[in-house]
Amino acid sequence: MSSFAEKAEASIPAEIRMISGCRDEQTSADVSNVASFTLPDPAGRAGGACTSALLNIMYKDKHAPDDDISFQDVLLKMRDILSSKNFTQIPQLSSSRPMDISTKFDISQPDFHGNKRAVMVGINYIGQDGELRGCHNDVLNMKEYLMDVHGFEESNMNILLDDGVHTDPTKDNIMTAFREIVQQSEEGDVVYIHYSGHGASVRDDDGDEADGMDETLVPVDYNKSGLIRDDDLLTTLVVPMKKGVFVTAIMDCCHSGTILDLPFNFKADGEMDHMVADENYDFDPLTAIIGQLAAGNPMLATAMNVVDQGCGNCTIS
Repeated sequence: MSSFAEKAEASIPAEIRMISGCRDEQTSADVSNVASFTLPDPAGRAGGACTSALLNIMYKDKHAPDDDISFQDVLLKMRDILSSKNFTQIPQLSSSRPMDISTKFDISQPDFHGNKRAVMVGINYIGQDGELRGCHNDVLNMKEYLMDVHGFEESNMNILLDDGVHTDPTKDNIMTAFREIVQQSEEGDVVYIHYSGHGASVRDDDGDEADGMDETLVPVDYNKSGLIRDDDLLTTLVVPMKKGVFVTAIMDCCHSGTILDLPFNFKADGEMDHMVADENYDFDPLTAIIGQLAAGNPMLATAMNVVDQGCGNCTIS
């Protein structure tokens, strides 16, 4: 019988790491003034607490840290910063592979030999209930960090903002961007995914969640087109990403702890000192997705074009 780690590698070919701003049951803050986080421009304006804390550690005063800093250190420092601002959210690191959290934090890999691509989504929900102020700034600050420190080229960065200038972050546009980056990426490539906006928790509709809830992203047109469920992200982004692609995702939204449904987790709660496997993880849905991909199922490629029937019992928070 295959080990848990072997099943994970067979089910999720790419190496994917995700930092989320909070646990599934928590909300994540949109900060009205992030000057105290000592950020680069646009310091002093709004921003997401998770992204702001990360940038405070990795890009303070527009400089990367002189010393190596581990994933564990990044998560714990984020937690300390958030706690000092009276935020209760607990950052979380998830991975498709078991990993040593003392590994140096990096968005690239030492053996990188391909292209660097990014999809970055920031939604302020301008003119809607629950309007936010900092999500555009999150994306623009992270874009500068990626280009300055990690060598990403602007031509390989797909930016979606509801600002009337960039591609509108509708459900269809977000999922199209995810499908395209999966199709474009090859072994040796580095991929960065960023989402700043609302997140929600809704009742699981297919019985694959131990807590009975699906975590979701909230596109700008959610009232018309519905939410983007974790199952949709698993089907469209996580499982189809090719072997040998190195993916880093930042999810700065509420209820985002396991939104990519990755099998290994570390919570920066001060109690965990290593990454653990999710003993309740169900590989069967991933096996089904792989089977459909192998069969060239056309429904899989268009699965995210199906409109959800409203937001159910979700609360946009």
